[in-house]
Amino acid sequence: MFKTLINAFKIKEIRLKLLFTLGMLFVIRFGSQLPVPGVDIKQFTAWFNAKVNSADTSGFLGAFTGGSFENMSILALNITPYITSSIIMQLLTIAIPKLEEMQRDGEDGRKKIAAITRYVTVGLALIESTAMAIAFNSSNMLSGGGFLDIITVIVTLTAGSAFLMWVGEQITEHGVGNGISIVLVINIISRVPSDIASLFEQFVLVEGKPVAVKIVAALIIIAIIVAIVVLVIILSDAVRKIPVQYAKKMQGRRMVGGNSSSIPLRVNTSGVIPVIFASSLLQLPVIICNFFNVRTSGFWAHVLRALSSSNWVKPKEPLYSIGLLIYIALVIAFAYFYTSITFNPMEVAENLKKSGGFIPGIRPGKPTTEYLTKILNYIVFIGAVGLTIVCVIPYVFNGIFGAQVSFGGTSLIIIVSVIIETIKQVESQMLVRNYKGFLND
Repeated sequence: MFKTLINAFKIKEIRLKLLFTLGMLFVIRFGSQLPVPGVDIKQFTAWFNAKVNSADTSGFLGAFTGGSFENMSILALNITPYITSSIIMQLLTIAIPKLEEMQRDGEDGRKKIAAITRYVTVGLALIESTAMAIAFNSSNMLSGGGFLDIITVIVTLTAGSAFLMWVGEQITEHGVGNGISIVLVINIISRVPSDIASLFEQFVLVEGKPVAVKIVAALIIIAIIVAIVVLVIILSDAVRKIPVQYAKKMQGRRMVGGNSSSIPLRVNTSGVIPVIFASSLLQLPVIICNFFNVRTSGFWAHVLRALSSSNWVKPKEPLYSIGLLIYIALVIAFAYFYTSITFNPMEVAENLKKSGGFIPGIRPGKPTTEYLTKILNYIVFIGAVGLTIVCVIPYVFNGIFGAQVSFGGTSLIIIVSVIIETIKQVESQMLVRNYKGFLND
């Protein structure tokens, strides 16, 4: 990886793209420190520590916003509205025939869907910022508490989210990699050093512990992190290749076809989407109750505690681990659901049949569809189990040992996946340039 980056910096065109990307990331981190005008930061910090932080939603918000929400900066909403908008549009593309037709129209159709996604993002950001401004006003967290302060907060937060969306698109166009994914990764990475430092302070740099115990604790922490990263890399790169043979046919006076290829099916077909869906769904009631100071008691108080990941896998409170079982079930269910809307075995079978291709030993048409569906179900289950293991490990150590960190399995999956894809894109750009240089010579 480092060798690839060193070689990339030697090429002017790619070097400029990398520097542009780094410049945009610097702008993002700078903007994450600028407070929203009109908000009393001291009051907000006290409220955040008392309400949100205690409910364990800070890890979820902190990881995806890079600490900008905790600072109540102008980028507090970050790209979460865009992610939500993208997911909504993907689902609507399946449900609404006109959107599905747009997606099949090629580049023009994708541009139209991208434009709609932007509008939906601004709409969601406006709704979220309005709800936050009203909640801040009712909790006396606004400096003046007047109508002008509410409008200022709404406009600032909405503009900040729209600006980050624009930055992400600029990185995609003029930089390296997928801009939105890179913005999300830099948010997560910004929290990693402080989290690792807190882990070492909690388990290693403890006064009175023997040196041997400290060394063993440090090695265990490093080994767990490395093991999760390796598992994520294996999960991201694992592919099941289905062989395809093309029949020979006459085309004019020539015999064409007869070659073979394969259909690569990724084991983790749905990526990190099921984890984001499941985490968002479980955290949403907790976040809403804390934002609007909704007081719960009795049964509903226990429900909220079960939904909070900070209460999972605790030996003294095993009942709340029901929330973890719900989380695992949601991850697996969303893995099957998202795969079903992104990969259509019937469509693949029809395309193979039209192009004269077939899977050896399987008849074209319906048998091919059934075979692909059967293989896909196995693969999705394996990928979902792998995702679940990666995501559950941090919760187990948090519940048993109290190892509280804002980044977990979800964050590591995102970091590793995006870094791998970005490195592959850099390598492909270098390869294309080498080909161009060879042809020009």
